Amino acid sequence: MIKNASVSFLYKFIFAVLLLIGSFFLAMAFGAADTSVKDVWLAFTTYEAGETIDMIREIRLPREIGAVFVGAALSVAGAVMQGLTRNPLADPGLLGLTSGANAMLALVIALFPHANYFGMTIACFIGSAAGALLVFGIGAMKKGGFSPFRIVLAGAAVSAFLQAVADGISLLFKISKDVSMWTAGGLIGVSWKQLGVVVPFIVIGIMISFFFSRQLTIFSLNEEIAAGLGQKIPQIKTVLFIIIILLTGASVALVGNMAFIGLMVPHIVRPIAGADYRYILPLSAIFGASFLLIADTLGRTINAPYETPVAAIVAFLGLPFFLFIVQKRGKAII
Repeated sequence: MIKNASVSFLYKFIFAVLLLIGSFFLAMAFGAADTSVKDVWLAFTTYEAGETIDMIREIRLPREIGAVFVGAALSVAGAVMQGLTRNPLADPGLLGLTSGANAMLALVIALFPHANYFGMTIACFIGSAAGALLVFGIGAMKKGGFSPFRIVLAGAAVSAFLQAVADGISLLFKISKDVSMWTAGGLIGVSWKQLGVVVPFIVIGIMISFFFSRQLTIFSLNEEIAAGLGQKIPQIKTVLFIIIILLTGASVALVGNMAFIGLMVPHIVRPIAGADYRYILPLSAIFGASFLLIADTLGRTINAPYETPVAAIVAFLGLPFFLFIVQKRGKAII
């Protein structure tokens, strides 16, 4: 039975990888600039120079690599959050993590205007942690502990509060334009230097999540069962929490606020992968990367030569999905 499940997963994994390769190729070939398949091929296979080829290598390629890693990071972070909290509505963008990172970014830009990109990334980690602690702290205040519905309400309240903090700092220090460029949610301007800082954090976070996928599967079913099987619950929860902060903070540092990806992709993956997080997490990473590549390609092409913000496209798809999950599981989450 286990062997058959592994073989079935292998086919699904191969399909997901082919989808990712196709999405990446489309993202490289299409955009506001007039490029051809030949230009993309030459950019990857030769040292030939030229205006179009240089644009592909220095602007479009780092942008799409950023889309791959951010899509994977947010999807895995969402899957880990949903498994850890057993909350079908868990998402880094909905539970205060991205808003916390945005608020901390605004504070750092205001107080340390010459901070380097690595410093900005660390600030995003701290802000994500603060946002999550606020949400889970408020959610646990009432007798009875966590409930998915209470966590969602706390996330909405904390997100609004932290966004107000970021806006207030921006107005007070007159840095609204600088903060907006960081937090608007998009892949414009992603550079190789930025990728060099952020990608290692994302890779480390995703690899650690794969290592703890078995424990996460047990947690997603029942915490008492996990304790009965001898799992070190506080330590494992801490590690999973750090994974979420790493992935979310790194993503916000690179592309700003990007909600709903962590909500949608794990729900799309579960009917394919089942309930085992050893399969959910790898497929979430690949499907999340493909999803953001496709969204970015749409953003660059549907109103060319103008660009539609990719965050708007993701939100346009994500809000109906969120409402669908609420309606489908409404009785279960209250």
